[in-house]
Amino acid sequence: MITDKKRNFLLVLLVTGSVLAISFTFYFYQVFYSPNTLLETEQEYVLKIPSNATYAMVNKELYDQRVINDAVSFGFVSKVLGYQDAVKSGLYIIKPKMTNLQLVRLLRSGNQAPVKITFNSIRTKEDLAERITKNLEMSEEQFLKVIQDSVYIRKFDFEEETIISMFIPNTYEVWWDTSPEALFDRMYKEYQRFWTDERKEKARKLGLSQKEVSTLASIVQAESQQKADERPTIAGLYLNRIRIGMPLQADPTLVFALGDFEIKRVLNVHKEIDSPYNTYQNLGLPPGPINLPNIASLDAVLNAQDHNYLYMCAKEDFSGYHQFASSLAEHNANARRYQAALNRAKIYQ
Repeated sequence: MITDKKRNFLLVLLVTGSVLAISFTFYFYQVFYSPNTLLETEQEYVLKIPSNATYAMVNKELYDQRVINDAVSFGFVSKVLGYQDAVKSGLYIIKPKMTNLQLVRLLRSGNQAPVKITFNSIRTKEDLAERITKNLEMSEEQFLKVIQDSVYIRKFDFEEETIISMFIPNTYEVWWDTSPEALFDRMYKEYQRFWTDERKEKARKLGLSQKEVSTLASIVQAESQQKADERPTIAGLYLNRIRIGMPLQADPTLVFALGDFEIKRVLNVHKEIDSPYNTYQNLGLPPGPINLPNIASLDAVLNAQDHNYLYMCAKEDFSGYHQFASSLAEHNANARRYQAALNRAKIYQ
């Protein structure tokens, strides 16, 4: 028989065990399901986890930046769910009042938030690298290394002079920790998506390759920075010159060859530069684009106006528009008026 002493001991043991069980159950519930993030704010936190980051680095940032209130409980849940050994890089949006369970599941899943990249008004590959990597983990140098790798870009049928034409200016969503190669592949897919069968057929009818369209579009864009509505007219003019074997004589190509984008007035001395981009000395299109043409400029070439113009000159009112002419005599008269306006404005270079 169980004595009163044993009965009391068992009762105490049972009560104590029940209390401990309830306490542990409550504790574990609190650890997993109580809010532990951004308890003092309603603002989200953007967590960027670099490639090859360790759990210790993630935990430290979360605690140092006061994203999590209790690092111990976060660490416990991370250990139980296996996150400490499975850290995934990326950009994550942490919302206020998330529980440890919600936070660890988010980070462990790798379900990061995309970032937007936007690039336009680009002159050089260096400009492109600066703009396209602005919101990404990769550096400008890492991106440039890929697009300047002649062996790599040849796999996509591009050369050093033409590679910039592969990038179609727009706004895209990508992963923050995307690699330079993955970003390149994505931009190549966007390039293929842009060049629809309809656009390819228009280029074919003009007698131009896709890269040549981009090169001509870059010149047209440089000639019409202020007045985009002129682009189809300018494109038609240059196509007329190409058809009859007349030099393009496009001042923006000289500016590109000289590498001095501050030049406002192209002089005869500039026309003497020895460069394949000197369209005063060389027939046809230069080796590649002189900037990154936007979609409107590309479509302006593909939908160029059919006319007889061979010459153009900026209007003397500095409105940004051009005077177009079919004869050299008419063009010379336009040019004299513009040069006189430059002299009056004391613009000599």
